[in-house]
Amino acid sequence: MSAPQDGAKPPARLFTPDFLTELFQNPLDPGYADAAARRREAPAAAGWRGVSARAVAIVVVVAVGFLFAVAYRETVADEPSRSQARAALIAQIKQREAETDEMTARAGRLREEVGRQRDAALSGSQAARLRNLEAGTGLGRVRGDGVVVRLADAPVQDNGAVTGDSGAGPSRVIYSDLQKVANDLWAAGAEAIAINGQRLTATSTIRSAGAAILVDFRPVTSPYEVSAIGPRSLRDRFDDSRSAYLMRRVARDTGLSFEVRRADDLTLPAAPEPRLRYAQPSVSPNPSPAGSGAVRPSGTGSSGPGSSSSPSGGVR
Repeated sequence: MSAPQDGAKPPARLFTPDFLTELFQNPLDPGYADAAARRREAPAAAGWRGVSARAVAIVVVVAVGFLFAVAYRETVADEPSRSQARAALIAQIKQREAETDEMTARAGRLREEVGRQRDAALSGSQAARLRNLEAGTGLGRVRGDGVVVRLADAPVQDNGAVTGDSGAGPSRVIYSDLQKVANDLWAAGAEAIAINGQRLTATSTIRSAGAAILVDFRPVTSPYEVSAIGPRSLRDRFDDSRSAYLMRRVARDTGLSFEVRRADDLTLPAAPEPRLRYAQPSVSPNPSPAGSGAVRPSGTGSSGPGSSSSPSGGVR
């Protein structure tokens, strides 16, 4: 580049504006500015067009307000009937629960009376053997030393009205928690287990129905106490189980309550007698002679892989 001659004015340097500087100086797109300028220059709607536009806007506002008023009135009018129906349903549920508890207590008293009459009719050894069988199957009341595992939901937060949280979540005890605890107590050597007074047997179920937990189709609520009768080593063996480790970790992370303690002289009630169903042999109404494709009972003759040598079904 050649040096400028003496007395000549140096050329002016051109600076390209920075994009961010231009954005902050002119935040509005030029197209919007042009449209706003044209709208200001255009004459206002006059005559019937302006009046009709304002009238339509007023009608729309009035109609929307009327619809909101009608919806609010209907909601307020239906609230007493809904409250009455809810109160009647709650009262009916409580009445049915009271009747169920009374019938359960009466069934227990009748069972004890039947047991006394049976023991009086049997010899001493036979009655003792029968009582041992009842205790082992859960159909008899038992007493002894053991452990109590207590699980409770975490305290409910007060932000449910804002967040819509109904309390369900990791801070609640779920049915699978009780299943794991009961299974590991059995594995640790427990001889009898009850959950909130509900004795577990070989046919017991622990399931959920919505947010409720059902033990043998009867609801149990927090806090949940799993009582188990067993040897002195029951607590130590359960403390080393996987369910105890997982529940302690969950309790530490979510605020859920989990506690294991020894208990002396526990009394576990008897479970209701189960309704057992027995398999019956299938009898054909028109038996066909042998060798003509007659259906053979299960378990006779040779069978293929996976087949059973005993009648299907059994006692459930």
